[in-house]
Amino acid sequence: MVLPVKVSIDRTTHLAHTVDITAAGARLGGLRAQLQAGMTVELQRGSRKARFQIKWIQRVGTNETHVGVESLEPQEKFWGVDLCDRDRDSKKDMDALMKLLGVGPKTAE
Repeated sequence: MVLPVKVSIDRTTHLAHTVDITAAGARLGGLRAQLQAGMTVELQRGSRKARFQIKWIQRVGTNETHVGVESLEPQEKFWGVDLCDRDRDSKKDMDALMKLLGVGPKTAE
């Protein structure tokens, strides 16, 4: 899910966006700052702020990296999205796809 975020690194704020989100962390894109795994950064989403640790970095272009971050201060609904509903919908979609493909648990007919 793509959501805009502000990333504060050493008192400098950068604009970025999420590529993937979970309750415990995210993959961020659009960053052009010098980063290192293990660094602590502050993310701001709306009025919510929290500290995250950079777990991995992947260069995806000449001036862009994707960054995996893990929350050091877990907050319920930090992203402003109810991930429980999203997880349930994803499971329903996957079950429907598996049924169409004829894969998965057999049911009595």
